[in-house]
Amino acid sequence: MTHDEYLALVAELTEHDRRYYDAAAPTISDGEYDRLAAKLRAIEAAHPAWVVAWSPTQRVGHTPLSGFAKVVRPVPMLSLDNTYDADDLRAFFDRVVKGLGGEAPRFSIEPKIDGFGIELTYVGGVLTLAATRGDGTIGEDVTANVKTIRTIPVRLREPVDVVVRGEVYMAKDVFARLNAERLAAGEEPWKNPRNLAAGSIKLLDAREVAARPMLAILYEVVDGERIAAGHLASLARIAALGIPTSRENQHADDWDALLAAVTAWQARRDALPYEIDGLVIKVDSFDQRAQLGVTSKFPRWAIAYKFPARQVTTRVKQLELNVGRTGAMTPVAILEPVEVSGTTVSRVSLHNWDQVARLDIGDGDRVLIEKAGEIIPQVLGVTERAATPRWTAPTTCHECGTPLVREDDKVVLVCPNRLQCPAQRQAAIEFFAGRGQLNIDGLGEKLVAQLLTTGLVTDVADLFDLTAPQLAALERFGELSAKNLVAALAKAKADATASRLIAALGIPHVGGVVAKAIAGRYRRLSALVAAADATSSEALVEALTAIEGVGEVIARAVDGFVRDPHARAVIDKLIARGVDPEEPVAAVVEGPLTGKTLCVTGTLSVPRGQVEARIVAAGGKIAGSVSKKTSYLVAGADTGKAKLEAATKHGVPVIDEAGLEALLAGG
Repeated sequence: MTHDEYLALVAELTEHDRRYYDAAAPTISDGEYDRLAAKLRAIEAAHPAWVVAWSPTQRVGHTPLSGFAKVVRPVPMLSLDNTYDADDLRAFFDRVVKGLGGEAPRFSIEPKIDGFGIELTYVGGVLTLAATRGDGTIGEDVTANVKTIRTIPVRLREPVDVVVRGEVYMAKDVFARLNAERLAAGEEPWKNPRNLAAGSIKLLDAREVAARPMLAILYEVVDGERIAAGHLASLARIAALGIPTSRENQHADDWDALLAAVTAWQARRDALPYEIDGLVIKVDSFDQRAQLGVTSKFPRWAIAYKFPARQVTTRVKQLELNVGRTGAMTPVAILEPVEVSGTTVSRVSLHNWDQVARLDIGDGDRVLIEKAGEIIPQVLGVTERAATPRWTAPTTCHECGTPLVREDDKVVLVCPNRLQCPAQRQAAIEFFAGRGQLNIDGLGEKLVAQLLTTGLVTDVADLFDLTAPQLAALERFGELSAKNLVAALAKAKADATASRLIAALGIPHVGGVVAKAIAGRYRRLSALVAAADATSSEALVEALTAIEGVGEVIARAVDGFVRDPHARAVIDKLIARGVDPEEPVAAVVEGPLTGKTLCVTGTLSVPRGQVEARIVAAGGKIAGSVSKKTSYLVAGADTGKAKLEAATKHGVPVIDEAGLEALLAGG
């Protein structure tokens, strides 16, 4: 494992977080995500000096992106560690008992609703704020939408101040009715209740939210020790105030009772009117929770027990090849539709050709599909082989005929014809127009395909030449839609920043964080291009690597992109059309840590994110590793040897939390 491969894994998991928490459209299963996350934690344990501040292990989720106002919560919503079997659950039980000095606590056992996380704030008994989970610390204000959920009281039975957390969800029968209505109207059905609830709660028009009836169950009281000695008692208290809580909550006082309750739940999960994908096991006593504490991401007093995988078999119809934006050739199995965990599955990604070879799969085979309480199914194996040829890896791109390559002994086959391959051009335009990039409203997959087929566009720059008459002439595209898209293009051009434009170009290894760093140095895309024209590749790579957060692999990718003739032609066209926004100058926060860069590591008394947020609020910057540019290393318990050695090497002062408090106070 190299440092660059580690950074690539960080980027991969960050993107999966965005798809799950922000877009409500995950592309891998929970199990696969957990395996990747476990791999990342193992790498960081072995190489603590590599840990970057933007690693998913240093945060909970992903920064939300939408038109809603942002909400900064003082007490973060942490994720839960997962377990899938009784042995792991027993290990959790034993850790808790050990952490409590041999005392076995009372545990609460609650259904893990497959919904959308929410936090409600009541002041004087009145609902004043409903915020999404977001990245755990920063959420979005969706109060108007939440007020459409009839089971959530706008006013409590008593004038109390309380903050509660829970899940917004959609009942199975409501989901089935809404899908039946969509099918009757000739529309595509929604995939599952969780995605529909997540998408609905973030609609900008509350009237549309009200048309999609949802429910809520609240499962945690923030600072619950103010109103009760234990968790279940605090839930009883808020239930008495009129706040909806689960009627299925149980408790267990020892291991045998805990295991028996968990085992019994697996047989009755389908009897509930809503989807659950497991159970949440929590220590009931708030005093014991405080004694056990939290890690930077997970509370030590709680765990999510995921139910065993759901498995079905179905027949494979054929192989489909998909070429993505990066040129990766992904094999997809097209299946005879089959119901799995409440959704219809008709296609499954096989990820790469090594996986195809391991499965030894072909047309007509019967395959075993698994879905372990997640969204995305996977093929476990072939249960019955048909008398047909086995699938083998292609040698050329079926879209453009270019010979495929396998880069650096990786498992993924790639079409290197990045800017001329029709499939990659379409994916590049869709990516460019996406919400995380230029955010061009109305420019979806079908319209992009139509624009390419008709020759109205050949690349992203051509989008800004489109006129309303040209668009109105397209099949099934009226005058109003044409005017709206032209207006959306103009708005995207006006609202763009240099960092969003650089990220939207799809440069390998360059996501939003890196793009922001590069834009902070060059201010405009044209300035980056001018720097490339005025110097050699080595000089540009050297200049780029001097930017914090930009390594050599990224720098060479950027240099190669801006010097590629096809990419350069597109860049020049964008600049000629006035798509060359300036990066806003970040507001300078004046405070006791202005001009200082701090690296925070180890186990602290509060989550690391809270500590880092206070440093930034005081004018400081956060670094993921220790270098000569680091002003202080804030070291908690269990600080890795590598960071301490790096601090000694670079002469960086090492301080504890008390030392940080002194700095924050201006000492």
